[in-house]
Amino acid sequence: MGIFTELEQELIANAIAEAEKTTSGEIRIAVDKHCSGDAFEKATAYFSKLGMDKTSRHNGVLIYLAHADHKFAIIGDKGINKVVPPDFWEMTQIAMKAHFAGGNIAQGIIAGIVLAGEKMANFFPYEGGDVNELPNDIIYMDQHQEQLKP
Repeated sequence: MGIFTELEQELIANAIAEAEKTTSGEIRIAVDKHCSGDAFEKATAYFSKLGMDKTSRHNGVLIYLAHADHKFAIIGDKGINKVVPPDFWEMTQIAMKAHFAGGNIAQGIIAGIVLAGEKMANFFPYEGGDVNELPNDIIYMDQHQEQLKP
């Protein structure tokens, strides 16, 4: 199952669904137990493996967490990175870290989802006919590596 309870997983998936109701953007959560090296580099590799770079408006956001190593990263596709303020991802990480420091990992993830969703709604509002291009469930990368190989 991973580091989240069933209730926490449901709350996270629901937060993604709520955020995506107001935007054409896509948000995913990828979790590993360990990350040897840089979390941003790992998140970048997963972004591509998960097909997040193939959304129609290039406005996907990936929140990556390596829980045992206390590492995480947030990355956005080129469409959203062109329009958000340069410090947006850093400010989102700070908000998330406040929850992480208190031991509430799920609330930290949800805070990141909410902030990303609000910002994406400003630049990529929901339009009639928008479809959910990517699943909202958490993907535990260490359990799905074989499925993701090309």
